[in-house]
Amino acid sequence: MSNLQQRVISAIVLAAVTLAVTWLGGLPFRLFCAVITAAIFYEWTRMSRSTGGARLGFLPEALVVVFIVALIAGLPALWLLLLAAALTVIVLVVAHSRGAAQWDASGLAYATLSGLSLAYLRDGNHSGLIAILFLFAVVWATDIAAYFVGRAVGGPKLAPSISPGKTQSGALGGAVGGVVAGLLLAITAGAGNLFLLGLVALVLSIVSQIGDLFESRVKRRHGCKDSSNLIPGHGGVMDRVDGLVAASFALYVIGWVSAASADHPAQGLFPF
Repeated sequence: MSNLQQRVISAIVLAAVTLAVTWLGGLPFRLFCAVITAAIFYEWTRMSRSTGGARLGFLPEALVVVFIVALIAGLPALWLLLLAAALTVIVLVVAHSRGAAQWDASGLAYATLSGLSLAYLRDGNHSGLIAILFLFAVVWATDIAAYFVGRAVGGPKLAPSISPGKTQSGALGGAVGGVVAGLLLAITAGAGNLFLLGLVALVLSIVSQIGDLFESRVKRRHGCKDSSNLIPGHGGVMDRVDGLVAASFALYVIGWVSAASADHPAQGLFPF
């Protein structure tokens, strides 16, 4: 089987599973986010620990398990955020006391914030469902449009020292594609405030591309081409969700700011 065939089959399976658990929401989606959290931390430490240096034993892994249990149990978002911060501080302090690098702490923060923002953006209500579908539409369209526009137009590189394959034309095409897809989803869902949602889609598209570049920078720093080989034809989980988790955190914050009196962050943008 060719690499392209593997990529296509893996993409279809991943999309089907993701949309199925997204539709269910609640515990199934939190379990899905817990798997993403564990995979991100595994891949992060797999890359960063290959450089050697002092180790922290199984402490970081144990703390990730604590967070995952709290996430699955449905601990309130604020308490879960405080827990993630406390666990990160513990790893920072222990790493400093042992003269170790801070990569485990940064990986713990990255993984836990990723799982938290995805899980609690969706939660279990209709607004959360529309918000997460809006996120998927923007991020997936950004990736697809950036790839095809970049290949068709070419031109100056976006960040050659980080990701030589990305172009400025691809980044612009991705942003346009993300905004169009986000607005189409919003219109289909019957949402209002289309101008605001267009601006939000633009922000999410930009943030998702920054998240992609961030993960590429981490891989380049540690001399890795892919974060792992967990997904046939695609590399690792981080390679697939780098832009998504960055954009999900951004959307969660935007929703939280706009929903001062609502029960759920997504209701500030999608008040159904």
